[in-house]
Amino acid sequence: MTGTADRSGRPPTIYNVAQAAGVAASTVSRAFSRPGRVNAETAERIRRVATELGYRTVPASPAAAGTRTSMLALVVSDVTNAFYAEIIRGAESAAAEAGYVLLLIDAQESDTLERDSLRRALPGVEGIVLAGTRLPDSAIRVVAGQRPTVVLNRDVADVPSIVLDDACGMRRAAEHLAGLGHRAVTYVAGPEASWADGMRWRTLRESAANLGRRAQRIGPFAPTVAGGRAAADRLRADPPTAVVAYNDQLAIGLMLALQSGGVRVPEDVSVIGFDDIFPARIVSPGLTTVAAPLRAQGRAAVHAVLAHRGEPASPPVRPMPLPVRLIVRDSTARRRRTHVTAGRGGPGRT
Repeated sequence: MTGTADRSGRPPTIYNVAQAAGVAASTVSRAFSRPGRVNAETAERIRRVATELGYRTVPASPAAAGTRTSMLALVVSDVTNAFYAEIIRGAESAAAEAGYVLLLIDAQESDTLERDSLRRALPGVEGIVLAGTRLPDSAIRVVAGQRPTVVLNRDVADVPSIVLDDACGMRRAAEHLAGLGHRAVTYVAGPEASWADGMRWRTLRESAANLGRRAQRIGPFAPTVAGGRAAADRLRADPPTAVVAYNDQLAIGLMLALQSGGVRVPEDVSVIGFDDIFPARIVSPGLTTVAAPLRAQGRAAVHAVLAHRGEPASPPVRPMPLPVRLIVRDSTARRRRTHVTAGRGGPGRT
């Protein structure tokens, strides 16, 4: 069953779809305008029949007063970053269950692109989830003043936010390395505009001091595998015994580059990441990392946006923290008295 609904050559109508699907025309209308109010199986059958008939809906103008679009926008800073995969999956599933469609905006680590994309998307969506924004707080508050908005992994005054318990994660990382005998740790920093990066570095520095260890910071670097390779170039001449990276991608790039230069992980350098993205489980050696409930974070963000839709702004609240845990794999080991310094072929500093 394809093409037009009758032999007249006229495009198929909602009534043609209703007849072919065995439902009322009003049910077809709801399946496209408010899918959450139609049984999922029935809605899927209607969409399949509509596709086979070649039926196309006429989108309502989102600018019309009182019009609801059943769309939410999810902004990520880099869609190629595996960190966002689980957030997107969680947000999409929560949106679908509520009868909403998710519009994904990839800002490509550009605040200019993010601003422009949001400006175009705002009239057509009912809420915004900023999963990896690089906008300043003032710009975020402007967006939140126009649509219900939730920010992930960042604390913005007067805007609801859901954050990971970065402080707990970094304390666990510092304690793990101290327990392995490491006397100092180097933090490989992520984007300068990242709120989470600042929180992680401050906590790691304080935790190291409390444990009688030293901490230093290098960066910022792009939160990518390439960024990790760039960090390795900085460390290769005199590698530390322990490194904590802003995220898993940086940690993985760092490990691969160090290993290719003759520095062994974890025998010479122990490495810890943050996020527990899928590649952390299959890279060699397996990456010790702080695991974050990313899918749950995506779902919680959508629920929070929908809870505030159509309601007056609520009083400011503290960010909602989500628990994290340290997963120990093979990229960390007990500190040796000496370690190989790349390119020197002999023992390095203790």
